[in-house]
Amino acid sequence: MKEVKIETKLQVYNDIKELPKDIQRLMDSAIEARDNAYAPYSKFKVGAAILLDSGNVVIGSNQENASYPSGLCAERTAIYYAGAKHPKAKILKMALTASSQNQVTDTPIPPCGACRQAIAEYEIKQDQFIEIYFMGAKGKVVKSNSLANLLPLGFDRSFL
Repeated sequence: MKEVKIETKLQVYNDIKELPKDIQRLMDSAIEARDNAYAPYSKFKVGAAILLDSGNVVIGSNQENASYPSGLCAERTAIYYAGAKHPKAKILKMALTASSQNQVTDTPIPPCGACRQAIAEYEIKQDQFIEIYFMGAKGKVVKSNSLANLLPLGFDRSFL
C-alpha cells in the first residue's frame, strides 16, 4: 500500500478591492450577471464572467426550472456560450459570485462538481489553465490558478 498526498494552493484576497483592476471589472460583470439570475426556487443566485483571449467577456447566470434537473448553473451557462459563440477562443479567467436571499453569503463559494467537470473539459481542450476567482455576495475572494486545483484526479477523455 502507498499513501498519496494531494495539495492545493489557493490565493485568498480579503475583498474585491484587493484584486487587480482587470479582475475587479471581471467580478463586477459576474455580479451583474448574478443579479439577473433566475432562481425563484432556491433563492440562490450565481453569476459567472469569463475573459477570453480575444478580450471578449462572456457572462452567465443560473437558470432554474420547476423541474430541478432541467436548470443550468451560471458557470456552465457561460462556458457553453463561450464555446458556442467563440469556439476558437481560449478562456483565460473566470470570475464567480453567489448570493442567497435566505442567508448572508460572505464566504467564497466554489463551482459545484458538475461545473468543475465542465470547466475541466475546456481547460483540457485548450491545453491551458483557466484562472478561477470565486466569492460569496461579499467578503473574501479565492483565486485558483487552474481548475485542476479544484478537481484533483479529474475524469477526462484519456479514460474513454
